[in-house]
Amino acid sequence: MDTPLYFITGTGTDVGKTLASAILAESMQADYWKPVQAGYENGTDAETVRSLISNLFTKIHKESYCLQTPASPHIAARNENLLIDIKKIVLDAKQIRTDIGNKPLLVEGAGGLLVPISDNLFVADLAKELGAKIILVSRNYLGSINHSLLTAAYCKQKNLPVAGWIFTDDYLQYEEEIVKWTGYPLLGSIPKLSAVNKITVKQEAEKLQKSLQQKGLL
Repeated sequence: MDTPLYFITGTGTDVGKTLASAILAESMQADYWKPVQAGYENGTDAETVRSLISNLFTKIHKESYCLQTPASPHIAARNENLLIDIKKIVLDAKQIRTDIGNKPLLVEGAGGLLVPISDNLFVADLAKELGAKIILVSRNYLGSINHSLLTAAYCKQKNLPVAGWIFTDDYLQYEEEIVKWTGYPLLGSIPKLSAVNKITVKQEAEKLQKSLQQKGLL
């Protein structure tokens, strides 16, 4: 199976994973999949990505679990008397990769790496089971250095393969220090956008392409 597989995770919640996923999908003409969606009153992340994509090649794949409660997946699943089965997600991933051939697949996680998806499994376990290369998303905010370095330290402790960083927002500029201290390369920076729509996503995707080519992701 030759499908390039990338797992998009963040240093926390609301750091811009879904926006980064849309820009990456547009830049790479990659397929997108969020296996576990928790909370959809305001729409799912898959719907958001679909609304932001311009190219005709990206396909948005159905979630393995779409849970109503906007909470940690293990709590959302518990509220619906479900148990998230990592084996089901891995089988779904295998089927998707078989269907799409060698087109890249972007998998968006829920929150950060230590968000629980069941009583004893975390998002990091899912990324590892999928055998995906991890793309870390960090938003520039007060405290993001600490959160970014802790995330990177966990990746190293667990021997998780990391492709690099995507930074979002414009609050100060921590990118160079985080890249230097973690040893993970910079893939790109997404500024705070005045509007988030197909036009701005396409513009940012075009800016990102050269860096992705240099880092071997394209």
